[in-house]
Amino acid sequence: MVRQRVVVVGASIAGVTVVDELRRRGFTGELTLVGDDPHPAYNRPALSKGFLSGTDTLASITLPALSCEVDQRIGATAIGLDTDRREVLLADGDRLPFGRLVIATGARARTMTDLGAADPGAEESTFRDVADARDLRDRLVDRPRVVIVGAGILGMELASTCAAAGSAVTVVDRQPPLRAQLGRFLSDLVVEAATAHGVTLAHHPAGVRLRGSGTPAAELADGRRFDGDLVISAVGCRPDVEWLAGSGLVTDGDLRIDDRCRVAAGILAAGDVAAFPGDHGHRRTPWWTSALDQARTAAATLLDDDAGAPLVPSPYFWTEQFGITLRVCGPLPVRGRPTVVAGSPAEGLLLTWPDGRDGATAAAVNRRIPISRLRALTRATPSDPPMEARR
Repeated sequence: MVRQRVVVVGASIAGVTVVDELRRRGFTGELTLVGDDPHPAYNRPALSKGFLSGTDTLASITLPALSCEVDQRIGATAIGLDTDRREVLLADGDRLPFGRLVIATGARARTMTDLGAADPGAEESTFRDVADARDLRDRLVDRPRVVIVGAGILGMELASTCAAAGSAVTVVDRQPPLRAQLGRFLSDLVVEAATAHGVTLAHHPAGVRLRGSGTPAAELADGRRFDGDLVISAVGCRPDVEWLAGSGLVTDGDLRIDDRCRVAAGILAAGDVAAFPGDHGHRRTPWWTSALDQARTAAATLLDDDAGAPLVPSPYFWTEQFGITLRVCGPLPVRGRPTVVAGSPAEGLLLTWPDGRDGATAAAVNRRIPISRLRALTRATPSDPPMEARR
């Protein structure tokens, strides 16, 4: 068992889980957790749901405090990594020596400016942390006109909560909501529900641009312009790897790990920052359960490089929007039409999509089901004759 000092950079769900798992597995060496967020680790998926709507508080979404002995540097920012001297450089000038290192710095919101799709001076907000959620919640009191760029999971959750708060909401993107990730069938369900809640949806395959003069606005490639009191960019996230410049660990903007979460000798990574290997190359999977699985694998690898089996990802996420509760397990995007395993639109559906190179995908729509059973549907063929879902 490794006795060297372990430093974990990133007090995210991944970082906290690594620390907790190490102690649970009997690691008694020095352990330091570094995090630049001033708040203890919290349930980030809840921000766009209960926290934004006001049904959750920061206290209710904060993760349980670490019960193990650990040197916590909360509010400290890592600005560099010296791999030769085995030191993490902090913004306050401190240097943290390590025997082994776990990088769990997560990701930051991507902006339209990052994508080169915003005029100079264009106004845009993002939604990633507690501060963003509090700011938007305060602004919703005045029922502003909200334009959301990005019709993925986050964008549509924000649209749902903003509409419920009484705002006029418009969502623009290249494709209809969730089409790229979840296919036509589930996309059509969401479109129908969002429209029924008064949300305006617009798309154009050539994209969107933020305009920088006068009222905040998003303009589709065909010239349709949507003005708002605020524009929120929900166009994905990018890994927080800038502090690793010069370390030699980043390849084409990715921090690539192997199937035991190793980046280099004695250096591991987990969570939103990490790109995991698959049939289609290295890809980040910024889901809550992926962060947990990678963190537990990283902890096991830290204690013994050859212990345990390689991680076999089983991605899972859930979302609530416009009266729809959706749980999805398996690789994305889905391809083709789903098969109805059980249920109906009125009582809730269980769906599967055919096996691909990365496995099958299963979804539950407005239907309670244990995660274990949903995952089982990605590995087994239903015994009952299925029905092809059509819309």
